[in-house]
This record gives sequence, C-alpha cells and structure tokens, in this order.
Amino acid sequence: MERRTFLKSAILLPGLCASLSAPGFADSSKASQASMHYQTSPNGSKQCSGCQFFIPAADPKANGSCKIVDGSISPNGYCMAFAAK
Repeated sequence: MERRTFLKSAILLPGLCASLSAPGFADSSKASQASMHYQTSPNGSKQCSGCQFFIPAADPKANGSCKIVDGSISPNGYCMAFAAK
C-alpha cells in the first residue's frame, strides 16, 4: 500500500466511525417499518405482543421493540414478519 493511500485512510476512518455511532443512526440490521408494512393496529388476532420477535418494554404502558423491525413497536401493532409464539 502506498504511503499516501494509507494516510488518507488513517484520516478518514475515525470520522466515519464517529458518524456511524452517532445517536439517531438507524440500525442497518433491522428493516424499516414502512418496508415491513408495520401498522399500529392488529390484523385480526395477529398482533406484535403475540409475535416471537416482539420485545416488550420494561414499563407495560410503553411501546416495545422488535428483533426485525426498527423503531418503537406497539404491542397491538402488526407487520408482515409476524410469527406466532
């Protein structure tokens, strides 16, 4: 590797790492709510609280999260990734 290429990489890498770890940066390992057709109401008897991917919040009055879908997830919500417990 040329010295010039190495120096450019050494200068850019810390800035890139800082921007990726900044608050508000989306978790790229999860799908967006729009892409999963997430809705805040159930689909018949199918709702997030009965899904194996739902992670309930510590406070029962608060929304939880999901192992697949990014963002705040209502226990009464539904998306196309629903898989019964």
